[in-house]
Amino acid sequence: MKSPIRFTVLSSALLFTLQASADDAARSLDRVQVTGNRIAQAAGDAGHSITVLERADIEASRSIDVIDLLGKQTGIDVVRTGGSGSQNSIFIRGGNSNHALILIDGMRVNSATQGLFDFAHLPLALIERIEIVRGPRASVWGSDALSGVIQIFTRAPDSAHAEIRAGSYRRAGLDAGTGIAGEHGRVALSAGFDTFDGFSATTPDNVWSYDPDKDGYRNQHAALQAGTALGTQNLSFTGIATRGDVEFDQGRTQADNHSWNLALSGALSTSWQHKLSLGESYEKLDTPAYASVYGSRRKSLDWSNTLTLDDGTVAFGVNASKESGYSNGWSGPEFKETRDNHGVFGVWNGSYGRQSLELASRWDDNSQFGSRLTSSAAWGLQVSPAGRLRASWGQGFRAPNFNELYYPGFFGSFGGNPNLEPERSQSLEIGYSHAFANALRAEFSAYRSRIDDLIAFEGVNNQAINIQQARIEGAEAELSGSAGAWQWRTQGTWTQAVNETTGNALLRRPKIKGLAELRYRFGNGTELGLEVTGTGKRPDLGSVLPGYGRIDLSASWPLAERWRLEGRIENLGDRDYRLLDGYATPGRSLFLRLNYLAQ
Repeated sequence: MKSPIRFTVLSSALLFTLQASADDAARSLDRVQVTGNRIAQAAGDAGHSITVLERADIEASRSIDVIDLLGKQTGIDVVRTGGSGSQNSIFIRGGNSNHALILIDGMRVNSATQGLFDFAHLPLALIERIEIVRGPRASVWGSDALSGVIQIFTRAPDSAHAEIRAGSYRRAGLDAGTGIAGEHGRVALSAGFDTFDGFSATTPDNVWSYDPDKDGYRNQHAALQAGTALGTQNLSFTGIATRGDVEFDQGRTQADNHSWNLALSGALSTSWQHKLSLGESYEKLDTPAYASVYGSRRKSLDWSNTLTLDDGTVAFGVNASKESGYSNGWSGPEFKETRDNHGVFGVWNGSYGRQSLELASRWDDNSQFGSRLTSSAAWGLQVSPAGRLRASWGQGFRAPNFNELYYPGFFGSFGGNPNLEPERSQSLEIGYSHAFANALRAEFSAYRSRIDDLIAFEGVNNQAINIQQARIEGAEAELSGSAGAWQWRTQGTWTQAVNETTGNALLRRPKIKGLAELRYRFGNGTELGLEVTGTGKRPDLGSVLPGYGRIDLSASWPLAERWRLEGRIENLGDRDYRLLDGYATPGRSLFLRLNYLAQ
C-alpha cells in the first residue's frame, strides 16, 4: 500500500496549502440522493462515496456525450472503440464493465445478454440528473452492483427548451422538449437526433481489421413523462427509446433500446411512504454483415417502502423480474434463454449523536443459480462541524450473463461457458470529507475489494472462465472550490486491479489518473474553461497502452434571455492517443451547442 500512502500525503499537502472559497452549487455534498440505500439522504451523510450531478452540472461540463461526462468523474475509467456511438465500457473502481448496475428512472437496464448498458446511445439532452454510488450495493439492488451503481433520471421539462449541435467530423444534432401541467396532471415530451460522419475507428495496427474509411453514427431518440394524482397517491410514467445506427469497417449495427416504468407512489401513513412500480427494459442489436441478431428483455415488478421511526429510517421491499436473451447467427439460433429472479431487501439507517450507522441485507433467489444473501454495513462519525469520517463493508455478487454462458464465440474465440459460477465479492472502504474554514471542500476515499470466481475471457481460445480470485485496491481524492470569478476542481485516483491467480493486471485499468478543471466567469455571464487530464499506462490484449495527457478548452456566451452559445475544443494539442489497442480517438476537434433554455 505504498502508493496510497504517498497519495494521501500529497492530498493532505494540497488541502492545507490551497486557499479558496467554495462554489456552493458545483459539487455540494448536501444534495439529496436516493440510489445509495433507497432512502432520501444527503450525499454527504451517506456511508458511501456518492456524486450527484444535476442538470446545471451537466451543462457546465460542456461534455459532448454521456461517456465523456462519466469519464471526468472520480473513480471512473472509460474506453471506446472509436468515436460517438461506438462500443464502450465503463470501469468503476477497477471493476469490470458489467460490475456497474445501471438504472434509468429506477429501472434496471443492464443487458441480460451483454451484462452492461451501452451509454453510447443515451443522449445528454434527455438527462436531468445522475447519481453515482461507488462500492458494492448488492445488499440493496442485488446482482451486478459489485463496483457501483449509476442511476440516470430523465428530464421532465415544464416549459419549452431546445438545443442545436454542430462540430468537427460533420457532427450535427437537434433536441427539443416541452411540458404542460394542469389540475389533472402533467405531461412532458422530448425528442431529437444526432448525426456524425466520424473518422476511421480502427488503426493500421488493429489485429482484427483495418479500413481507413469513415465510421459514422446516427441516433434518434425520444422520452415521455406523465403523472396524475389519485387521491393521496401519485401515478407516474417514464419512458425512453433510442435507435442508433453504428458504422464499422465491415458494415453497420442497428442498436434499439427502450425502457419504461409505471409507478404508483405516495404516503400510506404519516410515517410510511411506498412506491409500487412495473417496468421493462429492452435491447436489440442487428448486424447484417455477420448475420448476427441478439437481444434481451427484462420485465420487473418492485415494491419499495420507507418507514420513518424515532431512532432512524427503515427501507424494505420486494422485487420480481424475468429476463430473457437470444442470439442468432449464420447457422440460425445460437441460444434462447429465460430466467427469473426474486428478491427481498431491508435497510436500517440511524444516527446517535455524532455517529451514524447503516445496516442492509438482501436475499435473491435466481431460477438458474439458486439463492444468495448479501449484506453491508456503514458507519459515520462527525469528527468536527466540518469533518466527517466514514467506513463501510459490503458484499456483492453477479450472475453470469447469457453471452458469458452460451455465446458460441467469434470465429472460435471468446465463447461462452455454461459451467460458470456467479462472481462473489467483499469490499472495505474508509473515507473522509471536510469543508474547511475558507469553505474549500475536500473528499478522500481508500478501498480494497476481493472478487472470487471473477469471470474473464482468459481460457483456451479466450473462452469465459472463472478466475480463482482478483484483488482491487485504490485511493481517490477530490478538491473543489472557487475564489471570486474563478472556479476549480481537481481529482486523482490510484487503482491496482490484479488477477491473483496469474499476478497479471486486469486489462484497461490505469494505475494513475488525474483531472484538473479551471473556469472563469465574467460579469456578463460569459465563461471560459480549461480541462487537463492525465492517464497512466494500461495493459491491453497483448500490449501495454502508453499513458497520455490531453487539454480541452470550453466557453459559453449568453446571447439573450434564455439563449446561450457553448463551444468546446477537444484535444487542443492534437495528441495521438489510444483508449483501446487498435482503435482511434478524435484529433483536435470543435463542438458547438446553441441552447434555448427552459424557464
